[in-house]
Amino acid sequence: MKILVINCGSSSLKYQLLDMDTEEVLAKGNYERIGQGNSFLTHKVNGEKYVLENPVENHEQALAFMIEQLLNEKYAVIQSLEEIEAVGHRVPHGKDLFSESVLITEKVEEEIASCTELAPLHTPAILSGIEACKKVLAGKPMVAVFDTAFHQTIPEERYIYPIPYEYYEKDNVRKYGFHGTSHRYVSQRLAELMQRPIEDLKIVVCHLGQGASLCAVEGGKSVETTMGMTPVSGIMMCARSGDLDPSVVTYLMKKENLTPDEMEDILNKKSGVLGISGVSPDFRDIEKAADEGDKKALLARKAYCYNVAQYVAKCAVAMNGIDAIAFTAGVGENQIHIREGICEHLSFMGVDLDKKKNEVRAEEREISTPDSKVKVWIVPTNEELVIARDTKRIVEK
Repeated sequence: MKILVINCGSSSLKYQLLDMDTEEVLAKGNYERIGQGNSFLTHKVNGEKYVLENPVENHEQALAFMIEQLLNEKYAVIQSLEEIEAVGHRVPHGKDLFSESVLITEKVEEEIASCTELAPLHTPAILSGIEACKKVLAGKPMVAVFDTAFHQTIPEERYIYPIPYEYYEKDNVRKYGFHGTSHRYVSQRLAELMQRPIEDLKIVVCHLGQGASLCAVEGGKSVETTMGMTPVSGIMMCARSGDLDPSVVTYLMKKENLTPDEMEDILNKKSGVLGISGVSPDFRDIEKAADEGDKKALLARKAYCYNVAQYVAKCAVAMNGIDAIAFTAGVGENQIHIREGICEHLSFMGVDLDKKKNEVRAEEREISTPDSKVKVWIVPTNEELVIARDTKRIVEK
């Protein structure tokens, strides 16, 4: 069974075509700047990368052009659309309506649309992608896989906010959590690597990328996570603030005469390590500047490591213990000094990092010493594979 996985952003369309008999990626790519006049597709197949400039106005046109590349004799990926048997869509927000992946129906589309207020940038794009697939890939079954679904097992006392309860009842204000597909994949894969039943493990998954969140996975279920109602909360990130005194927001809005949109822009795009360092939201640039003696870059790196370690401890509290820590996503998989800096703060928990083993990037590997009470691993994430597996299971059922 060949499955197309789609991940639509406001002006982008990421995709992978997988052969689920072998779980091999046949082709993947990213259509960027959709609707901006200078759209282009980066298409990767057979180890080669092709950059194709092709302006498109919407996701339907982007999807149609991408499908043309899958059918292109030059790449020889598929011979006809009949080979694509189903489509899996990544959906960032499902409120508390969805606790698992589902076959997309008209009713499911309506329920996804009801989440727009909580994910205003992503939800319209997701719905556009679904509508585009209905036209370009007419008749193909489609499955929605929600980033929030994995966290629906978090107990009420941990997802409720300490504000008047009426705002939860009336406006759906509560913690939801994100990166669920990544946390699910990494925790399951780590159990396999450790050769232990996931039901017996207490794992903290550190998904550290441009967006970043931690998840306490106990017995294979999410019992705590750092992101909340939106993806701006939790640990500090590359350009997002993470948690801070809420009065900082109202104080700055009054002091600087900022609108809600301007304040939201600061918290989402000008804060985190970028805000502290003034250098970049890219950790590679932060590392370089810190190594060259830039004090604010060094401060940003130290603050980030300390902040993540704090939340690892919080996750351990949620599980009353911890067996393993898994680092994943762009920063977690690749930034050697960041992993080391985080683990230095966790020695009190029995974390003992092997610095030599840690000198690796994007490779499945245990990086703790044999004597470490808490095992530390690098586990590259694979969210698309989770989406494809769920799609295959649901369509076959």
